[in-house]
Amino acid sequence: MPLVSVVMPVYNSAATLGAAVRSVLTQTHSDLELLVTDDKSSDGSMDLLMEFARHDKRVLPESAPEQGGAGRARNLAIERARGDYVAFLDSDDMWLPEKTERQIEFAAAGSAPLTFTSYFKMAADYEGESTDFIPNGRVVRAREHVDYRAMLVRDHIGALTAMYDRTVLGKRLMPEMRKRQDYALWLSIMRDGNDARGLTEPLAVYRSHQTGSLSSNKVSLVRYNWELYREHEELSVPQATRALAGAAWQSLRNSRI
Repeated sequence: MPLVSVVMPVYNSAATLGAAVRSVLTQTHSDLELLVTDDKSSDGSMDLLMEFARHDKRVLPESAPEQGGAGRARNLAIERARGDYVAFLDSDDMWLPEKTERQIEFAAAGSAPLTFTSYFKMAADYEGESTDFIPNGRVVRAREHVDYRAMLVRDHIGALTAMYDRTVLGKRLMPEMRKRQDYALWLSIMRDGNDARGLTEPLAVYRSHQTGSLSSNKVSLVRYNWELYREHEELSVPQATRALAGAAWQSLRNSRI
């Protein structure tokens, strides 16, 4: 069976971390390693991770040498990856039990080294486990096929669902950016001529704000998106403006789910 390296950055996530970790450990595809980088948490997150590691050798926590943000924490985990596939999950989200198994089958049946899936949204105060989750109507649907041009206009990939084939792409790190590193990684993979394929089945659960809200965090991403388009992708001002409009529309639309 292919080994899946699961990358998880952690910072003061003790309240939700347990459910996120257990959603990985209860996957029907059990051949995986959970590579967690704690970014100097002060709330006991690392202690909780060490407890998981004592009971399951697949949990491999590491403390960052210095606080560097989610992107750097993810890269430290990617550097340790041994898997055929590299997948991503944040410490406040969850995977449904068959996510890894279904996505590996989907990736093996196609030709795209980067895949993603649809996902559910749940309330921020959800206290259950992935095995307890009852499917709801709040679904962010995956597009079946995305190329670089389409990806520039809108980020179609939910990071909690993304998985890339390391045997094809090699070990791909996220660009050193304060935010939107995940988006930048997908763009760099696709800029090299690799399209992405989306599995329409919802297989993960994203912890969100209440329906209809547009958080200040999302508003602040406008500046980071602009920097990504202009500096990382080297788009012209008209191209970057068009891409930014698409990103803003996506955030507004998803906030209503």
